[in-house]
Amino acid sequence: MTRVFLKWGALAALVGAALYLILALYAQREFVFAMLFLVLTASAVAVFVSKKLYAHRYIFPAIAGMGLFVIFPLMYTVGIGFTNYSASNLLSFEQVQENLLSRTYQSEAVRYDYQLYKTDEGYVFWLEGEHQNLTSTPVDLEAGERSAPVLPVSGKPEGEPLSIREIIQLRGQLSELTLITEDGRELSQASLRSFAAIHPQFTLHDNGSLTNNQTGVTYFPDQETGFYRDADGNALSPGWTVNIGWDNYLKVVTDPSIRGPFFEIFVWTLSFAVATVVFTLALGLLLANLLQWDQIRGKGFYRTMLILPYAVPAFISILVFKGLFNQNFGEINLVLEGLFGIRPDWFSDPALARTMILIVNTWLGYPYMMLLCMGLLQAIPRDLYEASAMDGAGPVNNLFNITLPLIIKPLMPLLIASFAFNFNNFVLIALLTGGAPDIIGASTPAGTTDLLVSYTYRIAFQDSGQNFGLAAAIATAIFLVVGALSLINLKLSKIKV
Repeated sequence: MTRVFLKWGALAALVGAALYLILALYAQREFVFAMLFLVLTASAVAVFVSKKLYAHRYIFPAIAGMGLFVIFPLMYTVGIGFTNYSASNLLSFEQVQENLLSRTYQSEAVRYDYQLYKTDEGYVFWLEGEHQNLTSTPVDLEAGERSAPVLPVSGKPEGEPLSIREIIQLRGQLSELTLITEDGRELSQASLRSFAAIHPQFTLHDNGSLTNNQTGVTYFPDQETGFYRDADGNALSPGWTVNIGWDNYLKVVTDPSIRGPFFEIFVWTLSFAVATVVFTLALGLLLANLLQWDQIRGKGFYRTMLILPYAVPAFISILVFKGLFNQNFGEINLVLEGLFGIRPDWFSDPALARTMILIVNTWLGYPYMMLLCMGLLQAIPRDLYEASAMDGAGPVNNLFNITLPLIIKPLMPLLIASFAFNFNNFVLIALLTGGAPDIIGASTPAGTTDLLVSYTYRIAFQDSGQNFGLAAAIATAIFLVVGALSLINLKLSKIKV
């Protein structure tokens, strides 16, 4: 009985906590996330309570995790790609309206110079205007008093007013203080020596339009672009998120300033991933064959030294290479200048920058391929090489007729995995070149060494106005491209999927 009580009590507590989270997300207008956790909670309760679904409770955590961390982010990203979600269109329509209606401005027509006096009862304000002078009741600024009435008077308070230095020390309390006149006008601090009347910036009309009380201009909500606009097309910021259909996807294909850099970066990304796999495999296989050579001594030492690049964290190696390739002070350029009298522009010339990236990535990736090839070479019967030697075959013939045909099939899934990893090798680009040098004429931040993943990151989070919608569209295209290429590779290698 106690066990059953604890079981249902724990389930009730977890469901209660989940419902509290769902309500909190709903109150914060995060409807998508509220729906996500509602579906997860309902499915969890159904699986763990129903006897018919008893067998599924063991696999449910894995399915829920995949849905939460893989499927939902993918669907959410695809959804954002159909919107204008960006730094300028970040809020909902209601939040934008609330933001604009909360704005105020200070009237220069109703402005008073002031002096501040400190008395036993508190601080007293003396306001001097063109037509009348006002004095406040004592205000306890240290206690955090936020408002005080001001009344017409003829004479100043007794004593000496505070100096500008003393007023500056109280600027935090003064900025939050509101002085209220007899006719209900609110005065706030406009400068260190003046208070002015506060008025709402905008007035909302029944048709949803807003009128700027300061300029008299009326703005109408444009649900196609997500901005309030006046008759001349001028927009108010911020804007709100609206559905724009396929515009972000079409922009990648139709806008020359985006299409050109996108396809250039796509070709470079594909070339980079393929070249990295080829170079690392070639170097790794060569070193693995050398370490299999019977005549070589100290194999253990050589294996240890050749595996070291794989043991050192990648970001450390990348930063070290960034210093080595430095144009003015790097050791590589110092050596090249001493031997050949040249000093290559590794970071400003697109071809050299890409060459540098391939060199660094080959260094980082060859130990992995070497370890794989060493294991696979051990499985090849030595009799094949002995028979080949009797027929007069050399090392090159053995490589292409024996070694590669026997290791390529078990190696293919790992090569595909390496291709997919390097297709999205964000860390290498971010730490080594940052995408530079830039592509001239691009309307989005794009560099000649950018991969699609770093290109997307720069559009979403760097100097492009944080265009999350366009970045989501490109991220979706990357997912489709990588998925299609992986599927093609698997089919071509005759591996069942």
